[in-house]
Amino acid sequence: MLATLKGLFGNDYDEDGFRTCSVTGLRIHRSAEVHVKLFGLTAVIALVIGGIFALTVAATRWEVLGLVGEFDGYYRHLSMHAWNILIFWMVFMEIAILYVGGPMVLGRRLPLTSVAKAGWGLMVAGALGINYFIWTLSGGSDAPLLTAYVPLDVPPGFYASALVFLVGATVAALPFLVTIWQEKRGNWSATLPLVTFGAFVTFIIAVQAILGGLAAFSYALIWQIGIIDSINTGIYRQLYWIIGHGSQQINLLAMITVWYFLTHVVGGAVVVSEKVSRTAFIMYLFFINLGAAHHLMVDPGLSVGWRIFNTSYAFYGAALASMIHAFAIPAGLEAGRRQRGLGGGLFGWLTSAPWKNPIFASTIFSIILFGFLGGISGVLMGQLQLNMTWHNTFATVGHFHATVALGTTLAFMGLVFFVIKTMFRRNLISDRLALVVPYGYAAAMGLASLLMMYVGILYGVPRRTSEVVSNIPGSDFSLSAAEPLFLVLGPMTILAILVGVVFVLVAVGSLLLGSRAGEDDDEALLPEGGLQPNGGTESVHAIEMRGTFTLCLMFMATFVLMYILNWFLLTRLWSIGA
Repeated sequence: MLATLKGLFGNDYDEDGFRTCSVTGLRIHRSAEVHVKLFGLTAVIALVIGGIFALTVAATRWEVLGLVGEFDGYYRHLSMHAWNILIFWMVFMEIAILYVGGPMVLGRRLPLTSVAKAGWGLMVAGALGINYFIWTLSGGSDAPLLTAYVPLDVPPGFYASALVFLVGATVAALPFLVTIWQEKRGNWSATLPLVTFGAFVTFIIAVQAILGGLAAFSYALIWQIGIIDSINTGIYRQLYWIIGHGSQQINLLAMITVWYFLTHVVGGAVVVSEKVSRTAFIMYLFFINLGAAHHLMVDPGLSVGWRIFNTSYAFYGAALASMIHAFAIPAGLEAGRRQRGLGGGLFGWLTSAPWKNPIFASTIFSIILFGFLGGISGVLMGQLQLNMTWHNTFATVGHFHATVALGTTLAFMGLVFFVIKTMFRRNLISDRLALVVPYGYAAAMGLASLLMMYVGILYGVPRRTSEVVSNIPGSDFSLSAAEPLFLVLGPMTILAILVGVVFVLVAVGSLLLGSRAGEDDDEALLPEGGLQPNGGTESVHAIEMRGTFTLCLMFMATFVLMYILNWFLLTRLWSIGA
């Protein structure tokens, strides 16, 4: 077994440590590839841990099962799920994505490999510490959740572990920054490839988020160990949401970078306009983290003007950037496939796409479901007025499951399959089982996310409570009218988790038992005609992207409909002056 595990990190390199990837054509150095594998494998381990607690949380919120009582450790389970899925699974994968977007795409060695290993070690130590302090905290009802809001009595070791993890992520990202400096040194006017540029913007957003996390958790730590006597909870909340929301913006940028990469490699997409796509990435730098303001809409001490500016004028800049990517990526796919003569009519380019390829299917479902469910709901709940119908309800949970569980996780699942085939050089143990992952997960988690939003907005079902359908403890108020929806929501969440189990089994099974990938397997992975269109010299701008335009009109129609519906529901909350 040890020999098998060791063999996973080996490939045939030349005397300088490079090899040419037969799928992407990239010149890859051993140092970069080994560390992508290391961080990717660690991310999957975190996904497994978080998935176990996803099952216990889902089996609790589905009150037919009612697995864990509110004062019997429910919040401990919820905290373990949140930290391992929302933070550890994501951030370890995102460091791997930086190494792909940096040294791999640029054809360079990974510099400072000892620094990369040190960063990995610190991240693992921090993750283990956080899990330990959550699980061993006496009194399960006091578990810190993801927010760890003060003045909750949480052990200082928890905050210290969070700081160690954040420092580790910073250290692990430094080799990527050095790679960019090496590439630009002596030729600052040269343009970075779009995937590298997206990874670089992801790095900057990550720095913003991590600085907020260091400030928030340091503030809480010095209070817990007695250096200061009191702590301002309002200041902590503002500092915390720089990392709390910012970490999800890292997910967004990394996910979009993966979209551009995988739609090109397995779907044959081209970049319609690099300037426009780069502009959208740059807009994120100025606006995306301002979306964190919607977590503070009910906090006292913040002026109405500040709230309106952050949740409208500034936030729309981030929404516009997302709209640009929402057009650019499918437009690139349509243009690339039409250049190859693949599919006529309005949607032939899409229906003829390789839907039996789990990598492609994961990527496209990620794009569609993130846009229609996560993106639209994020803009709606980020508004000052509409936020009142979403805040602290189950609808919020539905939103971030639509973004993180559907959008980012599906994209990362596709990337894991891609890495298994191209870097570990293993065939999947079962293509049919692998195909279950994007289709099954998209269907189950998509329906679950919709139902979470539905019961939150229309019934006011709260988040972070173990049971609400029968009654709210200490009150005569009943939410039993939502019970039929939970009879669908419960099984859908568990089904999505079971599909996640299939993903892990296929991934791990392929690494340990999969056959060695050969040239024929690589060709089957590529789009028809190879990475570059062979047909004609027609400019991408001469191609009619009417299919993408139609899809965008459908998206906008859905957006407008949901916008009107949410404002209508807001008017039904109170009868003022009646």
